[in-house]
Amino acid sequence: MCKLVGTFVLLLLLSLDSRDCSASSQDDKITLNSVQHWAVKLGSELSSFGEVITRKKRVQESFKSAQIESRDGEKLVQSMADDIRAMMELKVSAVKRIVEAAENMAFDKQSEPVPEDYQFYNSKEMDEPYDEVSITTTAEPDFNLENWIVRPPTKSAHLQLNAHFYNIPVNTNFSSVHVPTNVYAWADDVIKGIHWSEGLDTHFINNYQSDPTLSWQYFGSSTGFMRHYPAMKWRADPVDIYDCRTRAWYMEAAASPKDVVILVDRSGSMTGQRRDIAKHVVTNILDTLGNNDFVNVMTFADTVEEIVPCFEDSLVQATMGNLRELKLGLDNFETMEIANFSAALTRAFELLEIYRNNSGGANCNQAIMLVTDGVPYNYKELFEKYNWKYDTPVRVFTYLIGREVKVADVREVKWMACANRGFYVHLSTLAEVRERVLEHVNVLARPLVLQRETHPVVWTPVYANVTDPKVADYLWEQRERAEQKERFMSQRRDKTHFNSETEQNRRWKITQMKQGQYSELGNSQYQLMTSVSMPVYDLRHNENITENVLINEAYWVSVTKESVEENGQKEMRIARLLGVAGTDVALSEIQALMTPYKIGVNGYAFIVTNNGYILIHPDLRPVYQQILKPSYNSVDMIEVELFDDDRGPRNFSKELTALRQEIIDQRTGNKIMNVKYHMDDMKRASRAKKHYFWTGISESPFTLVVAIPENYGRHRITPPPNDDIHRLSLTFKNISAQQFLLDKWSVHPDWLYCRHYERSFSSPEEELSYFLERVARPGWRWPAKPRPPEHHKNKGHERHNGTSDGRERTKASNSTPRNEYYCDHGLMQALVYDAINTAWFNKSITESASNETAPLTKVIGLLPRLKFIERFGYIVAFMATHSGLTRWQTHPPREHENSSDTRFEFGKQWPRAIDEVWYRRAVEQHYVDPLSYVYSVEMNTEKVPLNVSAAVVTAAHAVFHGDGHRKAPAAVVGYQFQHDRLAEWFFNITATCENNKGCCASNAWDCFLVDSNGWIIVSEDGNHTGLFFGKIRPDIMTRLVEDEVYKTIHVVDYQAVCFREKKTTNPAGTLLTPLENVRLVLAWFLATSVWLYNTITVGLAQGSVYTFDDENVTPTVAYQNYENDEETDDPFLTKPPTARIERDFEKLVLINRTRPTPCDREMYLYQLDYSNLNEKLNKPLKECDRPFYVQLVNFTNMLLVVVDANCPKEEGSVFSVEPTEVLYNETLPCLKHIHPLYRKQPVSCIRSHPEESNIDMCGRASIPGRNMFWIPLAVVFIYTYL
Repeated sequence: MCKLVGTFVLLLLLSLDSRDCSASSQDDKITLNSVQHWAVKLGSELSSFGEVITRKKRVQESFKSAQIESRDGEKLVQSMADDIRAMMELKVSAVKRIVEAAENMAFDKQSEPVPEDYQFYNSKEMDEPYDEVSITTTAEPDFNLENWIVRPPTKSAHLQLNAHFYNIPVNTNFSSVHVPTNVYAWADDVIKGIHWSEGLDTHFINNYQSDPTLSWQYFGSSTGFMRHYPAMKWRADPVDIYDCRTRAWYMEAAASPKDVVILVDRSGSMTGQRRDIAKHVVTNILDTLGNNDFVNVMTFADTVEEIVPCFEDSLVQATMGNLRELKLGLDNFETMEIANFSAALTRAFELLEIYRNNSGGANCNQAIMLVTDGVPYNYKELFEKYNWKYDTPVRVFTYLIGREVKVADVREVKWMACANRGFYVHLSTLAEVRERVLEHVNVLARPLVLQRETHPVVWTPVYANVTDPKVADYLWEQRERAEQKERFMSQRRDKTHFNSETEQNRRWKITQMKQGQYSELGNSQYQLMTSVSMPVYDLRHNENITENVLINEAYWVSVTKESVEENGQKEMRIARLLGVAGTDVALSEIQALMTPYKIGVNGYAFIVTNNGYILIHPDLRPVYQQILKPSYNSVDMIEVELFDDDRGPRNFSKELTALRQEIIDQRTGNKIMNVKYHMDDMKRASRAKKHYFWTGISESPFTLVVAIPENYGRHRITPPPNDDIHRLSLTFKNISAQQFLLDKWSVHPDWLYCRHYERSFSSPEEELSYFLERVARPGWRWPAKPRPPEHHKNKGHERHNGTSDGRERTKASNSTPRNEYYCDHGLMQALVYDAINTAWFNKSITESASNETAPLTKVIGLLPRLKFIERFGYIVAFMATHSGLTRWQTHPPREHENSSDTRFEFGKQWPRAIDEVWYRRAVEQHYVDPLSYVYSVEMNTEKVPLNVSAAVVTAAHAVFHGDGHRKAPAAVVGYQFQHDRLAEWFFNITATCENNKGCCASNAWDCFLVDSNGWIIVSEDGNHTGLFFGKIRPDIMTRLVEDEVYKTIHVVDYQAVCFREKKTTNPAGTLLTPLENVRLVLAWFLATSVWLYNTITVGLAQGSVYTFDDENVTPTVAYQNYENDEETDDPFLTKPPTARIERDFEKLVLINRTRPTPCDREMYLYQLDYSNLNEKLNKPLKECDRPFYVQLVNFTNMLLVVVDANCPKEEGSVFSVEPTEVLYNETLPCLKHIHPLYRKQPVSCIRSHPEESNIDMCGRASIPGRNMFWIPLAVVFIYTYL
């Protein structure tokens, strides 16, 4: 029998050379029997070959001692939630210690004078290692040193790369200070805060020692500086616009949630610079709002109008998308008529009252922000009617705009704020807007500070490290500028070639590729975080306060306010927020605690916030082309969990919204749902039934959800209980598990096997090897999960007393033993079991063949090397297990293989085991045909063209282990080989048919191998490889869909980005009418006058204080003003093109300026429907009415499609799997607002305190100084608005 099988195999291999179709004519027809025979033969041979190469039977035998364990979803989700909660407690405990220390230090030391020679570590000015030329964030202007104040230099420090802090150069011996661009570090209140907060270093270091998983720790001061640990060099390109006071962790901790109505005066007097200051005020107010706040912006003159019409008579959630819509709307309002303050205030009060009565919006603080250049009187009767009779629930903040203001205006505007628990600010320049606007945060924080007992713990939504979302528009603008420059240069070099149709088509395709975002599967250079933060209070009750008072239209005086205390000390009552303390928590750290190996293949865990937004999800895609998406942190759970209910975009079912509400409410429950999901860069889709389990994470706004496949997710593989790692030292005589992992292996890079907190490793494999050696040593103990130390609460003012008890507690906390490492015992146990039982896989197929009894294996394994390579090429056999272990072998082994260069080896390119697409698809395929392999080839798209000559085919097969009535996936085996070998194999088989007539080698027939999602694996035309079959033969694909061979899966991407054309003010497009000529003459005259005045003034000036805040210019204004590219080296492009120059270029050279905008995109993907498949496929050929045969290739996921090439292609629309934008009648923010989703309001709300009425400080004025900032800015305004 063995001889017969061996002879069969040899004949099978020799038959690969047989061809006998050269004489077939176009009139010869292929029969259905021939096609069925090809499908059976090809499938059988591939299956037999796969069994030999992968040795799948031996792999299955390797797990015969493993146990099958039922997966209890409820226990699993609760266990994960407990672990995450324990980790969160550690972070909260660390922040509490920082808060307590900061409050005590400030109470004792903030009044102390700062030494004149005081030095501190300035993050912007620290030197990086190996950086010979220190790169500063902003260029320093040239100063006249005559009146220059000499300040001590910044402390220098040695920084070194630290793997725990994302390989950023840091120094863990101390902290450093970041000061925003718009804040003067040596201002009295700023430098005092920097000075006393230096004592926090001890607590930063102690926290890090007690919890080595801690990331960045920081204290953000209300004066603007941020002290962060560890110290690092602050890098910002091109400018530093970071201000901790506008970050979510600061804003949400500093004050309870708020409903805000912003009223902007658009009367005729609000023109020119006043209009721009007003817009900048609104922009900065919006920057201080977060996801738990609600807002609307209205402009008023004779009538009151919303800046975004669809937001009429409502407040909108302050998400990034809504705030962006409001900011864009600011560009559209025009000034005219007379301001009707009565109508505006009435509209705002009535709107807030509706939300207050219905408990809608933020349901906590409420405020009206009035931005104007003057009021006729104080409108006392309105405040009595709408605010005072309800115990003043609405605070009023007033912003008086303009350099020349009347005493009456100041008096009335200030009274409006002071009488309504608000704050008054006078603004005369753009440069001071940021600091003055932030005053309202301190006012809203007063109730928090006055009650002193409670420090609300705030967890933020997901955000990207220190990156400011506003930079995204700027980065896209810079890319378009670079593209425009390249087009100008290309046309200058060769105008004929540039204008040719071929070149324009090529450039159009490149543009389409650049505007595709689906290849951005990773998070690129961005570190996704959440933060926990708490407010820090000033424990003092009284202080002298100085404010500026306007005596007349031109004269200001400083007045110090005092009040007499019982002890005779003259000071004012205060309630001051010192700042906010917090620490970052990397999302990767939370994901590691979700134990994905326990969830299994095609299962996952994710976290949802109280707003329904995703904190963590495997399908959260926050980046496109290395730039953050405009609304990346407000992706709703309902937008990533795509339920299979065949509804249209954003037409969510009641069942789905009810499930969402239960999850947001942090209830514990479970539900089975039909879902659809995408894979492979959104080019494949599948349907499944998944079981959802969820529970709330206590003392946080988060809910943990686990999704498990309903069929194969019910059970999991576990090692036998008596097969413990420690038994290795006895069973294998002190041999560690490392001996079973010698060559060609990798582990899942994102899973937490063991982590050392004090050592760094070059790879996950090196770290794992280190711990496997340690486990084998005597005395090994599995580390316990870290728990937070007990935090002792002090009450009242006892916290600032330096008692011995406090010192003893500090000493005790410092002596807490530090855990050097942490290991997941269960995962390590599973990995070692897999490593030991699959160690034989390290042997090559030739070595294994000598020990095999199967004749087929012996024949293939013992085939001479050169003969094997000639027939099959080099083949990579691989195996990946449920524990994240991947092994691979190349057969035959390559000669002179460079073992040091492993970058292109299989396990280095695909190390993610159960998360790899081929693993996931193979497990799914098991329930279609347990004997089949899943074949795939890299896709060939316009974005990522495929090099067909170097293409490889991947075949994967799932290995299940069962105990009779239960089974679970244990591993996936497979092999990779050159694509041209499969094509040769395919055409050799299809070259043989009945009577040697009408074969695929004939020009009369086109033959394809198409996979289960409609992608071409083999075609006679090699260029078709990796293309979608519906693109090559849309007529045949249409029939296959009509016959339900393929089923359509409608997928909507709710995280998409579209590119809207941006309006520009290009002078070349202006019609030169007589009035336009007059305007240009006036503009020239005024600009020349200002230039002349500026030249004379600067020449006579002895010195000036020049402040410039890059953040004080909105993105739109910044882009219009920033025309010179720093990298421009061509003299022709050193200045922005004038109208005449632009007209000289043809329209082809100009690009359409765009703005990335959140949108929805939909696509139609396809999946093979196996139900009654034989009945659908076994249909005869009907001349050109049905000019094709289709058969399933045995033991594969491929269809053999044979098409009569003599029949003309039917005209029809080309099938496309590319996404297209979903067009709604409204913009996306408007659509979401019209159809709001449920959210849970935060628990903490502190909005009033009876002692707040004792605080008289309710206003701050602006004193004009020697600041020449307005002069160059005036030129810009003249050209823009005249």
